[in-house]
Amino acid sequence: LVVGVARLLVGMLKAGWVVYLMSHSMMTGFLSAAAILIVSSQVPAALGGVAPLQLGVLPRAWHGLTHPENWEMASIVMTLITIGTIVMAARIHPLVPGVLIASLTGLGFSLVTGYTGPTVGEIPSGFPILSMDLPWDMLPALIVPGLVISVIGFAEGVSISRVLASEDRQHWNADREFISKGMANVVAAVTGGLPVGGSLSRTSLNRLAGAQSRWSGLVTGVAVIAFLPIAHMLSALPRAVLSGIIIAAIWKLVRPQDMIRIVKTSVPQGIVAFVTFLGTLVMAPHIDRAILLGVAMSAAVHLWRELTPTVVSSREGDQLIVDLSGVLWFGSAAALEDQLFEQLAEDPDLNKVVLRCSGLGRIDFSGANVLHEMVDHAGRANIELTIEDVPDHALRLLSAVGLLTLSETKPAQHR
Repeated sequence: LVVGVARLLVGMLKAGWVVYLMSHSMMTGFLSAAAILIVSSQVPAALGGVAPLQLGVLPRAWHGLTHPENWEMASIVMTLITIGTIVMAARIHPLVPGVLIASLTGLGFSLVTGYTGPTVGEIPSGFPILSMDLPWDMLPALIVPGLVISVIGFAEGVSISRVLASEDRQHWNADREFISKGMANVVAAVTGGLPVGGSLSRTSLNRLAGAQSRWSGLVTGVAVIAFLPIAHMLSALPRAVLSGIIIAAIWKLVRPQDMIRIVKTSVPQGIVAFVTFLGTLVMAPHIDRAILLGVAMSAAVHLWRELTPTVVSSREGDQLIVDLSGVLWFGSAAALEDQLFEQLAEDPDLNKVVLRCSGLGRIDFSGANVLHEMVDHAGRANIELTIEDVPDHALRLLSAVGLLTLSETKPAQHR
C-alpha cells in the first residue's frame, strides 16, 4: 500500500523525472546484467536438475552446469524444443503463437507420457478477497522502505520500457507509468498481493508474443481471470518448458556490444556501464544496491566532467582570446580562474584578454562572482578584460553581482 500510494503521488506531482537520474550508460549495464541473471535463474530447471536454494543466482546456475549427474535428458530436450519452436515461429510470422504452441506441446507431452520431472505444480484458483484488514500498526516502520522500493523497484520496468519505446519510436511517459503501477500496488494491497512492478521477462515475453499496444495487458488480465477455474490444468506443465520460454524471451536483452560502443564513445560513461553491469551480477539478488551504485557513479562522472570548463585560448598580438564552454558553477569557477591567471603569469606581455562566453550552457551565482573577481583583479594588474557573448540567461545574474556596473567604470566591458 505504501509503495502504491508513493508511486501515485510521484506520478500525480509530475515528479517522474527522477527516473532520468538513471543515465543511459547505467541502464545499459543494468539491463544486460539483469537479463543474464534471469537466464541464469532458469538454468537448473532447464537442465532438469536441482540446485541448493541457499546459493545465489549465478552460483546456482554454475552448480547446475557442473553437476551433469543431476541432468535429466527429457528436460534438456524440452527446453531446446521450446526455444527452437519460439524462434522458428517468430521467423515464419510475428503472429504465429510460438509461445502458445510450445506450452501446449509441453503440456500434452507431460499428460500423455506421465512425465515425472519438475513441473509447475499446483496453481491456486479462485478470486482473492478484498480486505482493508492490514497491519496498520506497522505503517510508520514501512514508510521509508516503501518509498525506497517505490523508486528503486521502478528501475527494472524503466530499463525495458525506455529501450522498447526507443526501438518503436514511441513516447514513454514516466509520470503515467508511476500512476499505473501505483494503482496496481494499491489493488495488490487490498487483495493480499505483494508489491508489483514491471518485469524484464514478462515484458520481453509479451513482446515476443507479438504485442504492440497496452491492449495486450488488458487481454492478458481478462484471459487469466477466465482461466482461473481451470488453472489446475497447467500444474502438469514441465518447468523445463517454462524455462525455455523465459530464456527465448530474454537472451536478446544481453547486449555487450552496446557497452563496448559506449566505451569507444566515452570511456567515463563506459566505466559507469561496466561498473553497473558487474555490480548487478555481484550484488544479486540485491539489485537495488547496484542501481544506487550506478546512479552514484553517473552523478560522480557528471560532476567530474563539469569540474573543469573547456578553455580554448589563442594569442593575437598582445591580446589573448579565450573561448569558454561547459558550465560555470561553484565547482568549476575556481578552475577557470586558475587556468586564466596561470596563462597570464606565463606571458607578462599580455595586456588585453577577451573572454567569449557563448559556449557556456549555464552560469550560477558562484561563477558570476568569479567573473566579477577576475575583472577586478585584471583591472588592478592593468589588464583590459573584456567579456563578450554572454548568454541571455546569465545577463540578469551578472547584473545582480555588479559585474555589468563594474564593467562601465573599469577597462573591462561587456558587450
